[in-house]
Amino acid sequence: MTTATRTPDAVPWGSRTVRVVLASTALAPLGVPLIAPALPVVRDTFGLTVARVSLLVSLYFVTGIVLSPFIGLLADRVGRRRVLVSSLLIFSLAGGAMALASNFGTVLAIRIVQGTAAAGIFITTVTLIGDAFEGVQRNAVLGVNTAVLAAGAAVFPLVGGYLVTFGWNVPFFAYLAGLPVALFAHLRLEESRTERNGGTVSGETGTGGADRATRTGVAVRGSLGYLQRVLRTVATRSAVVPYGTAFLTELLAFGAVFTILPFLFEGTYGLSPLFIGAVITVTEVVSSLVAAANGRLARRFSDAQLITFGYACYGVGMVLAWLTTAVPVIVAGVVVFGAGIGLTMPSVDALLSGLVRQEYRAGAFSLRNSTTFLGRATGPILFAGVATQTGYRPLLLATGVVGFLGVVGSLTLSRTTND
Repeated sequence: MTTATRTPDAVPWGSRTVRVVLASTALAPLGVPLIAPALPVVRDTFGLTVARVSLLVSLYFVTGIVLSPFIGLLADRVGRRRVLVSSLLIFSLAGGAMALASNFGTVLAIRIVQGTAAAGIFITTVTLIGDAFEGVQRNAVLGVNTAVLAAGAAVFPLVGGYLVTFGWNVPFFAYLAGLPVALFAHLRLEESRTERNGGTVSGETGTGGADRATRTGVAVRGSLGYLQRVLRTVATRSAVVPYGTAFLTELLAFGAVFTILPFLFEGTYGLSPLFIGAVITVTEVVSSLVAAANGRLARRFSDAQLITFGYACYGVGMVLAWLTTAVPVIVAGVVVFGAGIGLTMPSVDALLSGLVRQEYRAGAFSLRNSTTFLGRATGPILFAGVATQTGYRPLLLATGVVGFLGVVGSLTLSRTTND
């Protein structure tokens, strides 16, 4: 473990692991925020419906829901570095290939491959942090990692909006920026213990000179056994808070903030897309700043307490937005919600890191990635569907109520776990 720093909550910027992880994480927001402004142009270019062009977003997440556990298995069996470098290469090359596609069906097929690679980046980066650091320093690095994600989500829509003015496919060339990051990771990232042990985790052995059929059977049984051990590891009361929070945070953020509020601002108040984008940018910036302070906050509060505070921000922010018709107050409520995300997500990963042994950590984070992507894919569909029956404003109240229920739930589960 890397723990020797003078200030426990300081980020070791000279660490190769930190540099590689943050460079890789900076690419992750290219996945959706970069191309979101390009969706109307892609729709018009290929003559698509809104529902069909939205597949460019949903398919990106769906593959991560299904395949994340298998990516985690690979990361625990063959090593973090190999999976990360491969994911970076595929993510970048797939992005560049989409720019050259001649029809939308090809774009979607490549997008599925890219979404799988993106899941590999998400899983291995947080796993590497969990492997290399502990205590409040782990919180500090995870906080900065979340801050980089939020900062990218704030900036890349502006970049994508600018690039698409030159053509529908120009934003996709930005994915090629991942190629030098993949080379950097290959050259600078130190091998993890699982890589040095030849990709064999505890309880699993090689097959030596067995024939191919035998080796295949052993590999399948070993993989199933690995997944069963990961599930047993995380099937505890202690794991309910991090996994439940990861799902609810993404469900509420993508449902209420990224789906309902833009329609509310545009339909009720006649506000421009530029204003809506600015509100989301400010929210992401606040989330980034709060996340970056996670290491300092972890010196005073436990991860469970920080998660509880985050739920409180969800509740206060959305109820405040529901209570008023004044746009500045609604914006203030959204910003408070963003601060809650900055509190919860680094603490979720830190809490989860401490629950599992290193040889199963990538598997545990792969399940977290599946729940995260499930929340992102479900949120817009659920909230948009309900809004057709209730309107937009009641959903703000519902989101706030879920936030306050999260406060009660996290307090209850944390108390019973500690007893």
